Amino acid sequence: MTTLEQGGGAGSRQGADAQPSGRAPQGGTRSGGSRPRAGGRAGGRRRSPATTSQLTAWAFATPVVVYLLAFYAVPLYRNLDLSLRDYTVRSFVQGGAEFNDFANYVDVFQDPTFWPALWHTLVFTFVSIGVQFALGMALAVFFFQHFRLSTTLRALFLVPWLLPLIVSASTWAWMLNSDSGVVNYALSLVGVSPVNWLTSPQWALVSVIIANIWIGIPFNLVIVYSGLQSIPGDVYEAASLDGAGAWKKFWSITFPLLRPVSAITLLLGLVYTLKVFDIIWIMTRGGPGDSSQTFATWSYDESFGNVLPRFGTGSAISTLLILMALVAGLVYIRAQHRQEDS
Repeated sequence: MTTLEQGGGAGSRQGADAQPSGRAPQGGTRSGGSRPRAGGRAGGRRRSPATTSQLTAWAFATPVVVYLLAFYAVPLYRNLDLSLRDYTVRSFVQGGAEFNDFANYVDVFQDPTFWPALWHTLVFTFVSIGVQFALGMALAVFFFQHFRLSTTLRALFLVPWLLPLIVSASTWAWMLNSDSGVVNYALSLVGVSPVNWLTSPQWALVSVIIANIWIGIPFNLVIVYSGLQSIPGDVYEAASLDGAGAWKKFWSITFPLLRPVSAITLLLGLVYTLKVFDIIWIMTRGGPGDSSQTFATWSYDESFGNVLPRFGTGSAISTLLILMALVAGLVYIRAQHRQEDS
């Protein structure tokens, strides 16, 4: 027992003596290990979260900025430069065109085609977007009733929007042909004499407007239909409980709540319709005479439709067209600010 106690006591003393020496390396290890980590933090530079977020934002924005510069800013600058210089085919290729201030714009305003082309542009644009929007909204409200085959019929109405414009314009040119067109054949069945849709100065502009309306209805239908889906159904149920009919619901609920969607739809339709070229060019080429000439077709005709192209004049016309679209956009933005303030 004494020996065991002495042995136990010796072991305890040895453990006690060894414990401090064991702690020291542990403490030294922690202290020594913490210094390199502290030194690593001090020596290495880590980006702050704000810097990383900015770099990520620029990484996503750079492709968009490059796209806008390459396909919008540079062409706009080039078009403006063309409109302020006396460009010929030779100077267009080799360079060195003379700067002639606003002489091209003066030629445009003094050209006898200017006022008829401006009038045709305005008529073509506002009649097209007005009828397109009215019919598109009517069809959207109709299909929103969710009756049988509504999905199938709504999909079929998208066909004019999906077809290439050259196909749609060529189809309408064939349908409105004076001699072999389907429209004149249908009119003859009810005793109406044939109409020279594409070769008569009175009907040429009407013909291209009809074709453009047919092409643009699906766009208005889709946008307005999506706006209808955002209107809560509880509003209509409450109106029904108050005894409101279908017409009252439309003017008191549907039309006011669709005002933001209607505004953007009309703006996009205005910008698109102002620059419509292919439909008019394929069907009438701006004729006969200048009876269906718009700014878009006149600009192309001046730049590429003559034996000696007038690039400066054509660019000036297209610049005026851009300004018209810009004014429409500014009016829309101002209207939106007024609506938000109110």
